[in-house]
Amino acid sequence: MQQKNILIVDDDDDLRLGLATRLRANGYRVQTARDVLTAIHQAEADRPDLVVMDVCLPAGNGILLMDRLREVEGCASLPMVVITGNNPSLLRSEALRHSARDFFQKPVNNQELLASIHNAVYPESAVRPTRPR
Repeated sequence: MQQKNILIVDDDDDLRLGLATRLRANGYRVQTARDVLTAIHQAEADRPDLVVMDVCLPAGNGILLMDRLREVEGCASLPMVVITGNNPSLLRSEALRHSARDFFQKPVNNQELLASIHNAVYPESAVRPTRPR
């Protein structure tokens, strides 16, 4: 399988580094950004295969970022996975309305997140989800 490129957008340095390390250990190329503007520039330059993003970000938020990325050439159908430490009952439906592929509450179960990412970037070899949908 071709190595896929994942963009991680989170202002929490430890989370961003930890997730990047896990993804690289699982064979993904990884770029990171800590705010909306940097994420948009990264997406324009690198055309990721998937974006994992926090909802609360400097210079905007994850919902704004999803909308902006849909306007970037080559990113209109980009799968996006949202993670948040905020109340999921308020954000889940909004994120899904804005085309999020999946939604996770922090702290994230790493196996579930990795399965969601794998299913999004390798749909032909999707693994069964480990949690109810």
